Amino acid sequence: MEMVSVLLSVLCVSAALAQCPNKDPDLFITAPKTMEALTGSCLMIPCSFRTKSEDQTISGGTIYGVWIKNDPKFGLNPNNVIYNSSKTVNSYPVTITGNLRQRNCTTLFSALKATYTDMYYFRIENGALKATAPCDPVQINVTDSPQKPRIEISGDLREDVSVTITCSASTPCPHLPPKLTWNLQAEPDNHREENTDGTFTTKIQETITLSDQHDGFTINCSASYPVTEGIKTEETQQTLNVSYAPKDTSASISPSAVVSAGSWVNLSCSSRARPPVSSFTWFQISSDGAKANVSKGAFYTFNATGGGVYYCVASNGLGAQPSPMLHLTVGGTEKLLSLGAVVGGITGVFVLLCMVVVTWRLKSKNQSSQTQVTTGEDSKTEDETIHYGEINFSSRRSKPSPDSHEQQQDTVYAQVSVSGRGNPLRQAAGGQDDIYAQIN
Repeated sequence: MEMVSVLLSVLCVSAALAQCPNKDPDLFITAPKTMEALTGSCLMIPCSFRTKSEDQTISGGTIYGVWIKNDPKFGLNPNNVIYNSSKTVNSYPVTITGNLRQRNCTTLFSALKATYTDMYYFRIENGALKATAPCDPVQINVTDSPQKPRIEISGDLREDVSVTITCSASTPCPHLPPKLTWNLQAEPDNHREENTDGTFTTKIQETITLSDQHDGFTINCSASYPVTEGIKTEETQQTLNVSYAPKDTSASISPSAVVSAGSWVNLSCSSRARPPVSSFTWFQISSDGAKANVSKGAFYTFNATGGGVYYCVASNGLGAQPSPMLHLTVGGTEKLLSLGAVVGGITGVFVLLCMVVVTWRLKSKNQSSQTQVTTGEDSKTEDETIHYGEINFSSRRSKPSPDSHEQQQDTVYAQVSVSGRGNPLRQAAGGQDDIYAQIN
């Protein structure tokens, strides 16, 4: 749509210049050649005029301003006269706000319609001075959509540089200016500026110090124009491309940071930067603290013969950044065997301690059991074993008297206590042996 308006403006201006007479006209105006306006809004045309001869002055009589569309020939087509300040009723809602006596022909078009798009010529009438400015037409383009706001950035887009970002929108109707908003501020301060040609622009600004975090950030700015139907909004975007030195430089090792002697080790380095990293450099710090440049490039592969500390440095035209250090440990076969022996020794000692503890606990338990058994046996063997013997002394006695039969037979018991331990098996089988002897 904007391209069509521009082409139309060029064609109309060319046609107007073709109509400009070869001789110098009697009137000249200074005003924008082309102006863009929005339907439902207004348009202010900054304008000033001068006559052909400096001797021609504005008389004290009444002075009128006239606007003609399409054709500068005033008398040929009266319908082309859209405004004449000498009349109270005009076909277009136009007001000359400038002081004509001061040669100011600034004009305000109100309640614009799309049909108002055309070429316009200014004319002045003051006594004997009646002249049109055929060589200075103003092309007015009225559209339904507002123009996109413009984003401008002052300064280099480089980290640590302060830049001023401005979003601006044309303000064809200063009485109804647009409201600008963007994602850099919550409530930006809108201010209106007058341009060198007398037109106006509404702007918002913000000054920021750039960093790598701003790279790729998209600024969104919108302009909202009040019109008779409500609000019409247009927006624009611009993505920041901020240059910065390398950031987030890191190094990695493969297969691991602990390898055996003679193993192949792969180191890789990565970083982000704008412009991209131009070089990667690898450094080694040996066990004695000496630093050496060992390789260039993002990848470094070598055969590990000894441990050390490695790191890379990423560089571009704006600076350099080192990575965190990688600690590489190299262990040989002897070291691995020694480590195994140590681990085995520790394991053996632990097992031996466990066996000693278990043996001690079992022995303590057995001793306790044996003590109980021995105590029981002693108590049994200590019991007295009583033997009874019956001895017949009748053979050695005299024949008893008849009375002796009446007497109770005298029985003598001898109790013999036999000390000593009996046979446990016998004790278990028969218990204690009792021997009885009867002595008559």
